[in-house]
Amino acid sequence: MPKVRRSKKAPPDGWELIEPTLEEIEQKMREAETEPHEGKRRVESLWPIFKIHHQKSRYIYDLYYRRKAISKELYEYCLKEKIADANLIAKWKKQGYENLCCLRCIQTRDTNFGTNCICRVPKGKLEEGRIVECVHCGCRGCSG
Repeated sequence: MPKVRRSKKAPPDGWELIEPTLEEIEQKMREAETEPHEGKRRVESLWPIFKIHHQKSRYIYDLYYRRKAISKELYEYCLKEKIADANLIAKWKKQGYENLCCLRCIQTRDTNFGTNCICRVPKGKLEEGRIVECVHCGCRGCSG
């Protein structure tokens, strides 16, 4: 089984603690990439990849900011090696974006009316019983 991609530079202390989980997530990513997409819309075939990408970045974010289980050197190593998405984590640190699913949902250039994605609308402001599903990543509501 191939390992999580890394540069030739040796990883900092603590890597052996997070490596099994990262390899497991990487295996899920490979399965999602090779999963057949017949019968799905073109955008639906990418949804599992977005979810796994979010899961991997959230794992690193939680270890460093919430549980304080990894060192700053290991956290920066994960960002530099692109194991976690630095831009997504930067948004999670800002108020109102703590549960953001992906960066495409806040890009106004991807929508018809120059607004955020429907998943960013609070559930209380939507119609009663309306099921919301993001076109970009399949999120059902990440406004908080």
